[in-house]
This record gives sequence, structure tokens and C-alpha cells, in this order.
Amino acid sequence: MDKKEKFLQIYANLPLAVRNEIIVVLGDEPLTWNAARIEVENETKKGEEILKKLVEMGILNEEK
Repeated sequence: MDKKEKFLQIYANLPLAVRNEIIVVLGDEPLTWNAARIEVENETKKGEEILKKLVEMGILNEEK
């Protein structure tokens, strides 16, 4: 399972209220789970940065 799939699996299991909480800050921009999902699903550059940051934070495991 790649990082995108792992992220979407975690997202799918979150309670709806938690999806509005901030998960990561890129630069000076805080992003909620919902905003992160949009970026990741659309495979944007920001989406890749989000996945990389979540691996660094230990929320996602590095691909094997």
C-alpha cells in the first residue's frame, strides 16, 4: 500500500468532527484533514509535501 492509499484509509476511519482538525502545517498554512485529502487525492505538489510531512511525523509509515 502506498502513502496515498494509507492516508486515505486513515482518513476514512476518522470521525467526521476530527476531519476538521489541523493535521499539518506547510510553511505558514495550517491544513485540516479535509484540505489534506483534497490535495492528496488530486496528486498535487502540495499533496506530495503533505504525505512527506506525515511520514516525518510518524503518522504514515514509509513505503517498503
